[in-house]
Amino acid sequence: MDANKSIDLLNRAVADELQAVHQYMYWHFHLDDQDFGPLSALFKRIAIFEMGHVEKLAERILFLKGDVKMQLAAPVEAITEPTQILARAAKMEQDSAAEYNQWALQCSANADAVSKQIFEELVKDEELHYDTFDKQLENIKRFGPNYLALQSFERAVEAKGD
Repeated sequence: MDANKSIDLLNRAVADELQAVHQYMYWHFHLDDQDFGPLSALFKRIAIFEMGHVEKLAERILFLKGDVKMQLAAPVEAITEPTQILARAAKMEQDSAAEYNQWALQCSANADAVSKQIFEELVKDEELHYDTFDKQLENIKRFGPNYLALQSFERAVEAKGD
């Protein structure tokens, strides 16, 4: 096994996961500001879940005697419209799952079964996140603006004390 090959792939995944954490928290803040409480909470929950991925990847990198590169894959995108946010989030998760599948195969070819397993677990999680975002998009398509309006209404009722 060439540990450097695995370390490189793991660090690329760290950058991808850190990107998701930053992006999802950005969207969490903006959705919360727009009174879309349930959507905002969803992004916060998934961002925290992605932080767990970073930790898992970092632990493996350190085990392989590498250095964890804490760099983002790209700058945070300034998208604030809920439908666009969900579409972009779904695409991010779909892209990550595809990359992680490839990286699992590369780790297998490099005789690194543990890193391969980590990537396979990440694929499962990313596909679940994709499905979650995709279902929210489908709900918006199915119910239209009323779906988002109900989320905003929920906070207004809570603030009023009813």
